Amino acid sequence: GKELSFNNINDANGALELLKEFDAPTVVAVKHANACGVGSGYDIYTAYKKAYDCDPVSIFGGIIAANRKIDKQTAEEINKIFIEIVIAPDFEPDALEILRSKKNIRLLKLEDIERKQPKGSLDIKKVNGGILVQEVDGELLVEEDLKVVTNRIPTQKEKEDLLFAWKVVKHIKSNGIILAKDQATIGIGPGQVNRIWAVENAIRQANVDTKESVMASDAFFPFPDCVEAAAKAGITAIIQPGGSIRDQESIDMANKYGIAMIFTG
Repeated sequence: GKELSFNNINDANGALELLKEFDAPTVVAVKHANACGVGSGYDIYTAYKKAYDCDPVSIFGGIIAANRKIDKQTAEEINKIFIEIVIAPDFEPDALEILRSKKNIRLLKLEDIERKQPKGSLDIKKVNGGILVQEVDGELLVEEDLKVVTNRIPTQKEKEDLLFAWKVVKHIKSNGIILAKDQATIGIGPGQVNRIWAVENAIRQANVDTKESVMASDAFFPFPDCVEAAAKAGITAIIQPGGSIRDQESIDMANKYGIAMIFTG
């Protein structure tokens, strides 16, 4: 396809960094540097459908990254809308033929798509007068630091969805909130100036019923209003770092509604 733009490369990089958190067949859809849908499934078609269903509006004109070969069935689904870029480790010949029928699509083959940056890699950002340099955040969480802080412990299914949501929330703009159910994002609230707006946006924009979903927050809750909003939406489990001087208020609110909550530390 046509040449990649500055924004294309930046967005593709973000999609790949998020994709690398997953081992199961997974599809990440990105628009304007934020994930608009992420899904894991038993095959790449199922994963794509989950990512698409999270936000069928925003995925239009976005970037798709997949960690498995794109097959014919998945290509047919992708081709139903306008997609800027599809990145995958490979494409079946039939899939390539289908996707190439769209004039402006860019198809990128990246055989080592799951390879993570080596430890000690640097993250560099430009600021006026210089640059900021730090090590890349290659760690998801420390298992020993996980702590259930509520009366109710998460079920096994909730734990799996909480971990899924935590992988996604790491890579969206803060303040960031992810709602997930059945290994798929169902609501994304990125880049808000306060946490309750991020929660409300994620709930409001959910494309399916939020009952029995889980929530991940990329930072602590300064007030219990986020937990209360989650409870009213039917969310049953929350994962967050903890560390607020008001943590106990959020814990009490979770206990009031029977929500299980994990602190990652």
